[in-house]
Amino acid sequence: MGTILVTGLEILGVHGVLAEEQTRAQPFGVDLELEVDLTAAGASDALADTIDYGAVIDATVRVVQTERFQLLERLAARIASVCREDARVTRVTVTVRKLRPPVPASVEHVGVRLSV
Repeated sequence: MGTILVTGLEILGVHGVLAEEQTRAQPFGVDLELEVDLTAAGASDALADTIDYGAVIDATVRVVQTERFQLLERLAARIASVCREDARVTRVTVTVRKLRPPVPASVEHVGVRLSV
C-alpha cells in the first residue's frame, strides 16, 4: 500500500452558512491523501497502474467551484466521494480549510478533516 498526496490546493468556491458566503466566492484550501496499492505502478512505471492525480485535482476543483454547500463537512464528504469513485482508492482523507472565515477573531483558517 501507499499514499498519493495532493496538498495545498487553493480553489475559489461559494460555500457557507451566512448570506454573504452564499453569494460571494471565497478561497478554500484542500489537501487529499489517497491510499492506494502502488505495487504495480512501482514496478511498471505506467500511469495506468496508479491514480492520475491530475484527474483527481480536476475533479476536486470542479466540485469546489461548481457545487454549493453550507457546511465544510458536506463539501469534504462530496470531495471524498469523488475520490473514491476509482475502486483502487481504498481510503481517502480530505482536509478542507476556509482560508478567510467570517469570524470576529484573527485565525489562519478553519477546517475539517474527513477519512472514509
